[in-house]
Amino acid sequence: MGNLHGLHRSHHHNAPFPPSPAPPSSTSPYVPHMTVEPYCHVDSSLRSLAGKAEGFGRAAVGGLNGPVCHVTSLADEGPGSLREACKRPEPLWIVFDVSGTIHLSSFVNVSSHKTVDGRGQRVKITGKGLRLKQSENVIICNLEFEGGVGPDADAIQIKPKSSTIWIDRCTLKNYYDGLIDITRESTDITVSRCHFVNHNKTMLIGADPSHVTDRCIRVTIHHCFFDGTRQRHPRVRFAKIHLFNNYTRHWSIYAVGAGVEAQVYSQCNIYEAGEKKTVFKYITEKAADKEEAEAGFIRSEGDWFLNGAKSCLSHDKEHHVFSPTQHYSGWTVESSTEKLKKYIKHSTGWQNLPLPPDQLPTTA
Repeated sequence: MGNLHGLHRSHHHNAPFPPSPAPPSSTSPYVPHMTVEPYCHVDSSLRSLAGKAEGFGRAAVGGLNGPVCHVTSLADEGPGSLREACKRPEPLWIVFDVSGTIHLSSFVNVSSHKTVDGRGQRVKITGKGLRLKQSENVIICNLEFEGGVGPDADAIQIKPKSSTIWIDRCTLKNYYDGLIDITRESTDITVSRCHFVNHNKTMLIGADPSHVTDRCIRVTIHHCFFDGTRQRHPRVRFAKIHLFNNYTRHWSIYAVGAGVEAQVYSQCNIYEAGEKKTVFKYITEKAADKEEAEAGFIRSEGDWFLNGAKSCLSHDKEHHVFSPTQHYSGWTVESSTEKLKKYIKHSTGWQNLPLPPDQLPTTA
């Protein structure tokens, strides 16, 4: 957890958005000063994570109001296992007493009001992943996911009708299907400080054009590192997506895909091209309840395009994109600079952090 040099802005309702940043140089209009990264206090105590997400998942408190539950076994199931803890119906703050790999033969269903907190250990999940099925109020923090197998294997699968979720500081790589999939009316979700690597179909939001009820989906993705993954950073249908301060580099097809009715607000992100240059791709599809096919909508504010990256924006459609201020009053955003880029490269994904001391929630 470190400090970040750069421009710190906390947006509030009706506040103006920052102009497109210049590349870092002595003539940059921004005056660097010391600022503090988002969530700088969440490791002060065990439950300080609760309710600290920025964006659409900001209300997630996880297992704040339940006891601490200790995972003592790396077994797929049975006493002391992660599976056993996640299926319990009551609120729980789940921590790990062991480090190592948990090989899952099937998805672990995470029930409502859970925090799965990997701080203090190094836990890798493989084989299958975590599934949030009609779950609400879940936090997943500081885990590694690698090597999922089977045609339906996602690292974190959020469907159907799950809500109020925060995924923070996870490393995700090399699953057969997706790394994070958010579909089937799942909404109010924040994904932050995650590292995505060695994967093809990285993040899908919105199932397919027939699922018109996915119009309710709202997701914030920020301070994430999409590190050479091929596509879907994310791939969106119907949903409202706020992307800010992410670093996406060396994709192999496109960076962000906007399908039917998607609204993507891309703010102060860094897009660094490799061989492929297209950043934003409009994907024309026909919603099941509409007569004509159409693509989604994208607005870019303050993004930084490197190494020949081409935004390929359709500016006549920008006015169709929502403003985050319609949904939340503030969030922390830095200008897209070299300092932000270096920070994201080194401060995303699983972190070697001690497990903070627990402080029981106070009651009135």
